[in-house]
Amino acid sequence: MHDELRAALASLLDGLPPTQAARAVDRLIANYRGRTPTDAPVLRDRADVAAYAAYRMPATFEAVRHALDAFAARLPGWAPASHVDIGGGTGAATWAVAATWDGHRTTVYDWAEPALELGRELADGVLPDTDWQRRVIGAGMTVPEGTDLVTVSYVLGELRPEDRRAVVAAAAGARAAVLIEPGTPDGYLRIREAREQLTDAGLRVVAPCPHSGACPIVPGEDWCHLAARVTRSSLHRQVKGGSLPYEDEKFSYVAAVRPDAVGGTDAVDGAAAAPARIVRKPQLRKGQVLLDLCTEQGLRRDTVTKRHGDRYKAARDAEWGDAWERPAG
Repeated sequence: MHDELRAALASLLDGLPPTQAARAVDRLIANYRGRTPTDAPVLRDRADVAAYAAYRMPATFEAVRHALDAFAARLPGWAPASHVDIGGGTGAATWAVAATWDGHRTTVYDWAEPALELGRELADGVLPDTDWQRRVIGAGMTVPEGTDLVTVSYVLGELRPEDRRAVVAAAAGARAAVLIEPGTPDGYLRIREAREQLTDAGLRVVAPCPHSGACPIVPGEDWCHLAARVTRSSLHRQVKGGSLPYEDEKFSYVAAVRPDAVGGTDAVDGAAAAPARIVRKPQLRKGQVLLDLCTEQGLRRDTVTKRHGDRYKAARDAEWGDAWERPAG
């Protein structure tokens, strides 16, 4: 994470009693994990925003950064000049985009003015090319014509189905879109639905999927999600307990691009799609590594043994979520 963001978050709760911060986080977590979408902002005031930002921004930042890193790895010659963060709140995704690419201008849309105010405060002097705008997140939403990149992180679950579709339609109007949700079965289903909407609108999937066809996972039997390691803050340890200095943030995501943004369909198909993606933590056995993969042909397990030489070494170093070069045949 940017040292500047870490420092800003560390001082964010000065003057707010720890017990009040913990209560605010508990209430907000319960709200966010609920299954009742809303048509009003969840973050109501400065105390809500400060507590939740200190607690959640590190995890959101790391999840978005992992998704953007995968996107950038598949299209290394592409970078956005303009970025819109829909439902960006205090700006975790905006910080992640700034950590991935330079030289772009960002506009953050959110319906909670307290979140926008705090986002401005955190970014002041560090992310100067950022505009914070209050907008209703839902029906009628659009992004400026010619927008290069739209991010939508941890937002779709807050919305009613019709507003969710409107937000994804707005994202599909950009040259590229990256959408992230919690790595739960419900979060995966929202990403799966958004992925279908993006591909129906003409975008091609860049990551994590190795293709733009139908997801091979049977809903209800499994779900696609990844993990990002996050350093736990003192507030995080206070609210959740435990002694570990870190936790793994589970998330689901899709990154997609319009073919004409990167040189046409052939360029996307040739450069963007990973041959396969590791969709579970690799299992290390004596003399072998078991890799659960998503491929263009569907889900499969590859067993890589010592006799595979360099591939075995690569498999032992591989991590959940990595692209994987499958052997011919």
